[in-house]
Amino acid sequence: MATPLVSDDLWAVVAPLLPPEPPKPKGGRPRVPDRAALTGIVFVLESGIPWEMLPQELGGGSGMTCWRRLRDWQAAGVWDRVHRGLLDRLGGAGRLDWSRASLDAASVPAKRGAHAPAPARRTGGNRARSATLWSTAPASRSPRS
Repeated sequence: MATPLVSDDLWAVVAPLLPPEPPKPKGGRPRVPDRAALTGIVFVLESGIPWEMLPQELGGGSGMTCWRRLRDWQAAGVWDRVHRGLLDRLGGAGRLDWSRASLDAASVPAKRGAHAPAPARRTGGNRARSATLWSTAPASRSPRS
């Protein structure tokens, strides 16, 4: 039997972080289970196939269903919580090598707001005029009759 894309250990981390199923006052089609949708999401992200080509054999519903669930979970902040949860588990098990970690300043907000930097002064001389500017426009000569 093939290894499942969403293992029981991974599901144990992700399941408590997912938002509850929204109520359906008018009834309708039963919702695809969250684990099946996550399996479809992982399959598409790992394989790189288009959402429309998601195989129905996976049981995650259509590609559009998985895409919508991905969108909704992103808006609910699920992926940030999953990332932190997995980092906490790896850190608790001593499996993280923080000496190889890096921090991107674009992902960290500035404390108390940041002041806009002053514009940089020009330190070099003026640029020379382009020597090719005049030759790019064709000369328009009209023959005189």
